[in-house]
Amino acid sequence: MERLAGRIILLWGWRRALAAFLAGALAVFGQAPYDFFAVCFISFPVLVWLLDGTTGEASGGFLRRLRPAFAVGWWFGFGYFLAGLWWIGQALLVEADDYAWALPFAVVGIPLLLAFFYGFGTAVARLLWSSGLGRIAALAFGFALAEWLRNFVLTGFPWNAVGYAAMPVPLLMQSVSAIGMNGINALAVFVFAMPALLAGRRGLVTGMVLALALVAVHVGFGYLRLTTPVPADKALDVRIVQPSVDMREKWDASVRDRIFATLLGMSSKTPDTGKKKPQLILWPETSVPFLFTERPDALTALGDMLADGQMLIAGAVREEGASANAGARYYNSVVAINDKGEIADAFDKIHLVPFGEYLPFADLLRRVGIEQLVAGPTMFSAGNDRRPISLPGAVRGLPFICYEVIFPEEVAVDAASSQLIVNLTNDAWFGDTPGPYQHFRQAQIRAVENGMPLLRAANNGISAAVDARGRILDALAINARDTIDLSIPVASSSDVISAGQRRVNGYLIMLALALIAFAFSVRHKLPAN
Repeated sequence: MERLAGRIILLWGWRRALAAFLAGALAVFGQAPYDFFAVCFISFPVLVWLLDGTTGEASGGFLRRLRPAFAVGWWFGFGYFLAGLWWIGQALLVEADDYAWALPFAVVGIPLLLAFFYGFGTAVARLLWSSGLGRIAALAFGFALAEWLRNFVLTGFPWNAVGYAAMPVPLLMQSVSAIGMNGINALAVFVFAMPALLAGRRGLVTGMVLALALVAVHVGFGYLRLTTPVPADKALDVRIVQPSVDMREKWDASVRDRIFATLLGMSSKTPDTGKKKPQLILWPETSVPFLFTERPDALTALGDMLADGQMLIAGAVREEGASANAGARYYNSVVAINDKGEIADAFDKIHLVPFGEYLPFADLLRRVGIEQLVAGPTMFSAGNDRRPISLPGAVRGLPFICYEVIFPEEVAVDAASSQLIVNLTNDAWFGDTPGPYQHFRQAQIRAVENGMPLLRAANNGISAAVDARGRILDALAINARDTIDLSIPVASSSDVISAGQRRVNGYLIMLALALIAFAFSVRHKLPAN
C-alpha cells in the first residue's frame, strides 16, 4: 500500500490530472442506480494521496500556493460530474434538430462548472493539511463545505452529493433524519478516505476505530428506526398515474385530446381486487396537455370523471392573463381539482431550472439567439411561496415540482403544517439513463430526512410511494404505462428531530472536523523538540 501511495503522490502534470479525473469518475458508481459504495474507499484515498503530493510555489502568493490542490480537486470533480451527469444531454435530443447544438455545453459545461466546488473544497482542505488523521478530517470538512455551497450558489444544484453513496438502502438512510445532508456528507468522506492511513500507518489505529464506530452507529441507528413502528393515525387511499407520454408528442397540439383521454381512462378505471377506490388521484408534472383558460371543457370532463369526495392533483401550465402593459405570464403549477371540476387550490413552482424553464441573463442571451435549451411549452415565471394543499381525509400535502425535491433546505417540512410530501415530475426527458434513478433516490432520502411519506408521480420513471422510513411501498418501472393503487399511512406529527436541529447537528459535525484538522495542522507545523 505504501508503494502504491508513493507512486500516486509522485505523479505530476497530466498524469496527476488523469488520476484525479479517473478517481472522481469511479466514485460515481457509489451513486444510484449502481449503489456500489465500496468504490468510494478507493476514490477518496487516491484523492488524499494526490493532495499529499501537491506543493505550491513557496515564493508565490496565497492563491498560487493553493493552485495545485485546487487543480486536483477540480479534476476529481470534473470526472465525478461528467460520469454522473452525462445523461442531461438526453433532454436535448428530444428535438435534436433544434437543440443538439447545445449538447457539448450541457454534457461538458455543467460538470466543468460544478468541478469548481470540489476544487474549492480541496483547496480549503489543503489549508488545514497535515499528516495522519488530520488530513482526513480536513478533506471531510472541505468536501462538506463544498456540498453545502452547492445548495444555493448559482441557484443551487446539489445533485449526487457524496453523502448519498453512504445511503443506498433504507437501513443506511436513517442517520440523515438526525444530522441532515451536511452531517452525512462530512462523515461519509471522513470514512471513505480512511484507507489512506494504510500507507504510512500514522494514526491508523485511531482512524480505523473511529471509522468502525461511525459505521456501527450508522447501521445500528438505521436498524433501530426500521424496527420501530412508524407512527400513523390515518391512511389516504391514492392512485398514482404514470402515463409515459412520449416527449416528442407531449407538446404536439394534434395529439393533446388523445393524451388527455388516456389520463382520464387510467384515472377512472376500476381498482384491482382488494384495492380501495382512491380518495386522491395524482398526475405528473405538466400532465394536463393544454391551458384550462383555453379549454374550460377539460375541467368539466375532470369533474365528471371524479367521484364524490375524490380529488385530483395534477401538474399543469397556468397562465396569468396579459394586460395593456405586459404579456401573459406562465407558471409550472400543481392544481388541486375537486369533484365538481373546480380548481380548489394551486401552487406555482418556485425553484425553476435554468435554461430549461427560465433563461438567466435573458436579454443578453437573446441577442445571440439563445432562447431555451430544451423542448417545452414556454419559459416560466417563478412562484412566490410554498404552502401545503388540503387533501381528502384532512391530510395536508406539501407539493414539490421536479427537481425542487433534491434541495434539503427546501424540503425541510414543518410537521405542524404538513403530513405528506408530494413530488410531481417528468423524468421522461432523460429516458432509461441513471438520471431518473438518481432523482428518485434523492426524493426517497427527503422522506427519511423529514420522517414523512412521499407520493411521487412521474410521466415516466419513477412513480412510487415511499413510507416515512424510505421503504418503497410500491413503484412503477421506467417506460411502464400503469397506475399504483395503495393506502399510504399518514401521521399527524413526525417522529424525527426538527429541521432546525438537524441543520445545527450537521454544522456541529463540520465544525468538529474543522477543529480536528486545525489542531493536527498546528501540531504538524510546530518545531520538533
